Amino acid sequence: MPRMNVESFNLDHTQVRAPFIRLADIKRLPHGDVLTKYDIRFCQPGREHLEMKAVHSIEHSFAEFSRNHCDSVVDFSPMGCQTGFYLILADEPEWETVAALVEETFRDILEATEVPAANDVQCGWGSNHSLEAAQAAVSAMLARRNEWEQVTL
Repeated sequence: MPRMNVESFNLDHTQVRAPFIRLADIKRLPHGDVLTKYDIRFCQPGREHLEMKAVHSIEHSFAEFSRNHCDSVVDFSPMGCQTGFYLILADEPEWETVAALVEETFRDILEATEVPAANDVQCGWGSNHSLEAAQAAVSAMLARRNEWEQVTL
């Protein structure tokens, strides 16, 4: 296949084994800033996916809670395929640092009593959330914490 401009389009999704955390890209910007993108994959591509309410609630919760632990979080965005998320950080944190941030934030989600900003004032679709679904997905990821570093089959 020809090389694509989008990094994830060059990943053979049939050869990965979810769950995992994968360094996806490092961008060096013109003025010396560095952005690092991690692929946080919950589900096996082509076989399973997260329901949209879980995706939406994980997105809100991780985006809010991760910033309590790390000042370099730039963005946390869902993948359209609903199998995971992209975490963009300033600088070049090591995999272990990112895994610790993800684990700590997931534990915050498990302790949450509500999804942050899950209302019509702060969200474009405030009723499309499920804390329970988010917590179930995060719990399943944490149960397989020892597998996060293994990306391929």
